[in-house]
Amino acid sequence: MSSKQAHIRLSEEDGARFALLPGDPGRIDHIKTFLDNPEELVFNREMRSVSGTYKGVKVLAVSTGMGGASTGIAVEELRNIGVEYMIRIGSCGALQRGIKLGDLIIVNGAVRDEGASKAYVDPVFPAVPDHGLLFSCVQAAQEQKLSYHVGIARSHDSFYTDREEEIDAYWAGKGVLGCDMETAALFTIGSLRGVKCASILNTVVEFEEDLEQNINDYVDGESIVKKGEADEIRTALEAFVRESKKGN
Repeated sequence: MSSKQAHIRLSEEDGARFALLPGDPGRIDHIKTFLDNPEELVFNREMRSVSGTYKGVKVLAVSTGMGGASTGIAVEELRNIGVEYMIRIGSCGALQRGIKLGDLIIVNGAVRDEGASKAYVDPVFPAVPDHGLLFSCVQAAQEQKLSYHVGIARSHDSFYTDREEEIDAYWAGKGVLGCDMETAALFTIGSLRGVKCASILNTVVEFEEDLEQNINDYVDGESIVKKGEADEIRTALEAFVRESKKGN
């Protein structure tokens, strides 16, 4: 048997070509409801894993925790056990009006405003998804008739700097759709390691609002966000099915 990876604690025997990467370990419970024969594997630190199948395609789901550093570790170790495709299914705050709670943002490029990706390569290197996997995600969202947006996200390292409103306004003015903490590291490290990556983000905060206010404004706000989570999981899984049929 091959040795277990240091952090995800999985080996090649646990591997699959396709992996979902939620940030929150708690999201694994929701993912399990979409899988046939789900099997809990390991829960080490912030990295909780499960395997199963979706429409006959074997899938891993491994939580990365918050931030680019832990996401980078997950990408590296999953690649070591044979994962070829990774889709982040996370949450984001919107930076444009008209993006509503539960809307999906399918990211076609990320602002590398974080440290993990910069530890790998010069900041001028682009953080972009695999174009084929991106297209499969868009097609899957279209087929489900979901409310989604395709565009740029900004990845950052903290919610609590002293200039958050100013920073958000600046990037909103550049047309960035939303912000998270992990996508830039995923795209950059995935590109460097030859992994096909994509990112689908569920909007949990509307622009110039906060989550508490959003939930108060929407009687069913929590259910809208939960539906968005289900939509992004299903979209990612359907994208994997599409990719599995390409025979590459």
